[in-house]
Amino acid sequence: MQPWQYREGMLCCEAVPLATIAQEVGTPCYVYSLTAMRDQYRLLENSLQDVPHLICFALKACANLAILKIFIREGSGVDIVSGGELYRALAAGADPQKIVYAGVGKSEEEIAYALKSNILMFNVESPQELSLINRVAATLGVQARVALRINPEVDPKTHPYIATGLKQSKFGISLAEARELVRVGRGLSHIELAGVHCHIGSQITKLAPFVEAADKVAQFVRELQQAGIGIRYVNLGGGVGIAYNEESPPTLSEYAEAIRPIVTPLGCTLIVELGRSLVGNGGALITRVLYTKKTPVKNFLVVDAGMNDLIRPSLYRAYHAILPVDEAHQKEEPVVVDVVGPVCETGDFLAQDRPLPLLEPGELLAVMSAGAYGFCMASNYNARPRPPEVLVQGDRYWVIRERETYADLVRGETIPPCLQGG
Repeated sequence: MQPWQYREGMLCCEAVPLATIAQEVGTPCYVYSLTAMRDQYRLLENSLQDVPHLICFALKACANLAILKIFIREGSGVDIVSGGELYRALAAGADPQKIVYAGVGKSEEEIAYALKSNILMFNVESPQELSLINRVAATLGVQARVALRINPEVDPKTHPYIATGLKQSKFGISLAEARELVRVGRGLSHIELAGVHCHIGSQITKLAPFVEAADKVAQFVRELQQAGIGIRYVNLGGGVGIAYNEESPPTLSEYAEAIRPIVTPLGCTLIVELGRSLVGNGGALITRVLYTKKTPVKNFLVVDAGMNDLIRPSLYRAYHAILPVDEAHQKEEPVVVDVVGPVCETGDFLAQDRPLPLLEPGELLAVMSAGAYGFCMASNYNARPRPPEVLVQGDRYWVIRERETYADLVRGETIPPCLQGG
């Protein structure tokens, strides 16, 4: 479905006017379409139905409990990268045996928490990590299932900050190192080598890098199987991109079609860890114009959402489409503007040199494709309370995270006795 449409002159999420949400909840706020996110999951699920598989939603993309619950109710697992994400996944009702733990910096405490929770497996990123997992598992008297994260040295043709499969990346291990780690792992008493994992990056808009990586993983799995090692899981990670602007990424059906013939002959369960492609285009950030400002060289729309609410434009120079909530403005002659926020940084912008209607103070804009890496990367920089999150289904909506208050900003802080008085 198309969750974002103009109806009776106003931009809506499903059947709810964004102006209604802005009036009742305030701005800035994140708005998500339940139906759009669920439909994306079902598209992939149906495309993989003839392959033993587990889809793990990448919690880091959008971590709200209600969003997690959408996918958990559909049968999804969860891809986590921290103890906090494990806590969130369990709080949302995830099956521990569908949780996969990735990331290069798992602490001893986090590993113990995951083992006690009986997660499906760890994606192991280094020899020292494998040794630590074995030691913690021995202390707890359990076996730890692991997959070795190999670095296939595939260029995903994406932003360098989110390219994770190149040899200079901090993620994964080389194939040569993986072979040695297999030998070491077989001698560890509390390690079960159950899988092979790779993840080459995020916001990938071509199929070729996925196919190249899958081929390299499959070749390594066959090598291990021929050596008598019972690999049961092949985890190809995620990274399927979405259309922010003029990209033409593969559909999730096309992605499934590309990897199916590579994985099926291995006789393993396929795991995929998708985040952005499930939620990205299902969310938007709604913001209100505070001021218009004109200098000799620039036109500015100053809005109430800033880089602390949506950091992607400042961090990655990422493009997000921006639409006026009132459709009447679409007929106006656009003006080239910078859309900037209230944060005290020159890098605080949502768009630069963008043709947009010159809205008046009080009018609303929707920053599109903000369902992934939006709120979850938000901060309290400049002591700004984080915005609320709203979930829409049909003609109903729910606030699934309240707007933070000023009191929330200082919760947990104390002034020691040496500074009190006077």
